[in-house]
Amino acid sequence: MIDNRKPVYQQDLEHIFNNLSDSEKSKFKQTSILVTGCAGFLGYYFMSFLAEYAEQLEIRKITAIDNFKLGKPKWLTDLGKNSEKLDLFTFDITEFDRFDTKKISDADFIIHMASIASPAYYRKHPFETVDANVSGLRALLDYYKNRDIKGFLFFSSSEVYGDPFPEYIPTSEEYRGNVATIGPRACYDEAKRFGETLCYLYAEAYRMPISIVRPFNNYGPGMRLNDKRVPADFAKAVVENKDIVMYSDGSPTRTFCYVADAISGYLKALLYEPFDYFNIGIEEREISIRELSEIYKQAGSAIFNFNKSIEFKAPAEQSYLTHNPQRRCPDVSKARKLLNYSPSISIDEGVYRFLTFLKERGEIH
Repeated sequence: MIDNRKPVYQQDLEHIFNNLSDSEKSKFKQTSILVTGCAGFLGYYFMSFLAEYAEQLEIRKITAIDNFKLGKPKWLTDLGKNSEKLDLFTFDITEFDRFDTKKISDADFIIHMASIASPAYYRKHPFETVDANVSGLRALLDYYKNRDIKGFLFFSSSEVYGDPFPEYIPTSEEYRGNVATIGPRACYDEAKRFGETLCYLYAEAYRMPISIVRPFNNYGPGMRLNDKRVPADFAKAVVENKDIVMYSDGSPTRTFCYVADAISGYLKALLYEPFDYFNIGIEEREISIRELSEIYKQAGSAIFNFNKSIEFKAPAEQSYLTHNPQRRCPDVSKARKLLNYSPSISIDEGVYRFLTFLKERGEIH
């Protein structure tokens, strides 16, 4: 539960730390960590956690790169100023051959997150999305294939499953997917699928300790309010005290995993040495987008005195709902068993945390 005596940011970092076992924490000792795509939503708590606990975990160095295509956030600049162990570089992973690789030659752990993840943005930048997940990934794998690394984490997506048939929900890692190879979402979905294949091939050929994670609808602090994904859209409406608008009939269902729970799972996967692939999300509750809007409205009323209504509108972008999955719910039993992954923050608590975080950071209407 939320502790009103501490800022949400601090509580969340402690939550991540406390969800790692002593043996997992010890694996960070005297290691160098490379993070690509450091400026994105998930990068916020990844980078914040690593910088905050670098001394306690005895991390030697953190190297973070991003092309900052969507802007360089102030929080990342501040982290760079306040942490002697953090090196930041502006760089596009798809131009790997132009990078001074001496800066990353000693990396023990590699976290490859570089990719546009919001549908509104990857539809505008389809080639860049493919390149980051295919050519950028392969360049990293080639570079580290004969080096003595301890872990390589590739961020895939639950979108590799496409729109699962009802009998495959909750969806396990062994479901092969119902994915469109042609359409406005294909650049992201198919790039992630091929990225997974590359990881498998390199793990087989070079015995690389690669883990693949498939995020299921993460949300929370770190999301830009103009991200264009539903949790950010609803938060933006609450903060600005404007109507919450849905660009569908509100019937698609999802489970939503709060970012602090998700980061715990990703770190556990990074530290897991055999090649494997994991769903990272939460199994319950599977709720409709309409139900999610009601949760935001109630939490918004309590935190921001939000008093606007919920509306339905036709999307301005014609392809907005093309190939949009009707349901999304993970089976995380594999991660529970092999990683001791145990997400615990409900959607009600998570939304309350998210909006409280925004209030604490001065996002007020």
